Amino acid sequence: MIVLAPSLLGADFKHLEQDIKAVEQAGAMYLHLDVMDGAFVPSISFGMPVIKALRSCTDMVFDVHMMVEEPARYVDAVRACGADLICVHAEACKHLDSTLRQIRAAGAKAGVALNPATPLSAVELVLPMVDMVLVMSVNPGFGGQQFIPYTVDKVKALRQKLDELGLNTDIQVDGGVTLTNAEQLLEAGANVIVAGTSVFKGDAGENVRKFLDVFDRYERGLE
Repeated sequence: MIVLAPSLLGADFKHLEQDIKAVEQAGAMYLHLDVMDGAFVPSISFGMPVIKALRSCTDMVFDVHMMVEEPARYVDAVRACGADLICVHAEACKHLDSTLRQIRAAGAKAGVALNPATPLSAVELVLPMVDMVLVMSVNPGFGGQQFIPYTVDKVKALRQKLDELGLNTDIQVDGGVTLTNAEQLLEAGANVIVAGTSVFKGDAGENVRKFLDVFDRYERGLE
């Protein structure tokens, strides 16, 4: 299944509920929530109080991307605030396997993220433990960045590795994704597409529908 995950960082923070309703009604299934601590990445975004407040606004899957140092400290609290999927960075975890087990024990799906230049070998041993691998296609910390082209080959290599292992694991791509390059990422093997600026700049509902049209054309082309 191909999923669009609009990134809340691209939304209008004065009208979060309105923007969330717009993308949900247009057919987006996930809401991508970037938690930034100002240490692992330069920016500070939002944390548990915002996630908890938004949980009552929507039934969308809360896909929480933890861009923080040692995210294990916050897993249980983020889950309690309504996270359905918690994705942690391999680069930020001292003990990645135990953090992933903690996420599962909390009742959430587990994801692991890799920065653009981090090799796939960093997560190879934990692939059977995760529901999703996030391939960052920009260096994390800011929205609106330019897509890094070599990450397409990284997605292809990851999909091949997952197929070899017999794993039906989701591959998410986040950073610089547009209507222009989305199909290329699907062809490479991604199936969860994060888009912030490309969704929330302008008419968010209409932009979601345009992405879903791209997904639909791609899937029909496979039949």
